[in-house]
Amino acid sequence: MTQPQRSSRRHILKTLTASGAGLAVGVLSGVAARPSLAANEKLQLACIGTANQADANIGAVANQEIVAVCDIDDNYLQRAKQRFPNARFYNDYRELIHVEKGKVDAVVVSTADHNHAPATIRAIRNKMHVYCEKPLAHTVAEARLIAEEAQKAGVATQLGTQIHAQDNYRRVVEVINSGAIGAVNEVHVWVGKGWGGGDRPEGGEKPPATLHWDLWLGPAPERPFVPGRYHPAQWRRWWDFGNGTLGDMGCHYIDLPFWALQLRHPTTCSAEGPPVHPETCPLGLIVRYEFPARGNKPPVKLTWYDGNLTPQEVAGQRVPGSGVMFFGSEGMMFADYSNYRLFPTEKFAGFKPPEPTIPPSIGHHAEWLAACRDGTPTTCNFDYSGALSEAVLLGNVAYRTGQRIEWNAQTLRVTNSPAADALIRKSYRAGWEVA
Repeated sequence: MTQPQRSSRRHILKTLTASGAGLAVGVLSGVAARPSLAANEKLQLACIGTANQADANIGAVANQEIVAVCDIDDNYLQRAKQRFPNARFYNDYRELIHVEKGKVDAVVVSTADHNHAPATIRAIRNKMHVYCEKPLAHTVAEARLIAEEAQKAGVATQLGTQIHAQDNYRRVVEVINSGAIGAVNEVHVWVGKGWGGGDRPEGGEKPPATLHWDLWLGPAPERPFVPGRYHPAQWRRWWDFGNGTLGDMGCHYIDLPFWALQLRHPTTCSAEGPPVHPETCPLGLIVRYEFPARGNKPPVKLTWYDGNLTPQEVAGQRVPGSGVMFFGSEGMMFADYSNYRLFPTEKFAGFKPPEPTIPPSIGHHAEWLAACRDGTPTTCNFDYSGALSEAVLLGNVAYRTGQRIEWNAQTLRVTNSPAADALIRKSYRAGWEVA
């Protein structure tokens, strides 16, 4: 990036601090910039994963120098070779991180959920900046560990919650913070999408020669390859690899109340849905969180809905297939990634929004690239997004145990349920550990 772009970034951060929005967007200090990087010199990047969302992420950072690429699918890797012929190519991200230490400035992690933490933590421990897709981890404990390791290493981090960079989220935060709907003590969040269902197939077959199945499994327990059931694209519905719709979309939509209300760790969590399946996620889920008071802000009850349990009405208002409804002492607000509305309609007919105080994003990926270069903060760094991911993943823990769990975030323990506490962490195949 050029010097003018870095100056613009500093101006934005100065404005954030002056407006008090820095805390709301999760500013993280202590990020170590790459030393002696000239204004027009490109970052040396590695990309882990190349297809689907990974392809979009690569496109967003391709203005830098892509020098190393990893994928477990040789067909995908071949496409990457045509695009980046001078890069170095790997099937095993552990090898990439080991070999590229000192050569690569930063890594983009766009794998299935179960490989997020093993790849991200290894990169962080080798002093590489990291952009990781959501959710940050596969388990609550992984999310906490990643955030702690990133803070210790002083690297620039960003979670792939791209909606956070859009203007409407900023306007919603400003309206909530202006007190227009009063003190908010309840929020409903919903996404009409359903990753789940199905049974584990019997048998299996030899994977194609181009697919490195054992590397795709990574830390997960061994299981046979079955065409079309796991890779590509179907892994989100399986507990061993994903976290269903809550894991897929929760970080995008719960992000908004987290930001606007300065939420962090819930104290309780309960969930309901279909009978728990040992292998696959539910096709519909309702999760209820309770968050404590924050300063002069009251406690908040947050309810998540997805799949076939998504509401068509919230508080008497017809709602689209996804969104957020804030309940305040003086009114309500519906919001999604593109617009917001205040209720009762008659009361807010002449509503004039507050003057913008949160500046526009320079771009979600661009924020991270700027942070890699000059140490400036990002809005979804792993301190902020680690806590967000913890809360999201805790909902699946409550669902899988069928209990209202009491959560001690400081000790990272469920205090009233040994069964739930056991799901905060997981075991890893040898060679893939993250502890």
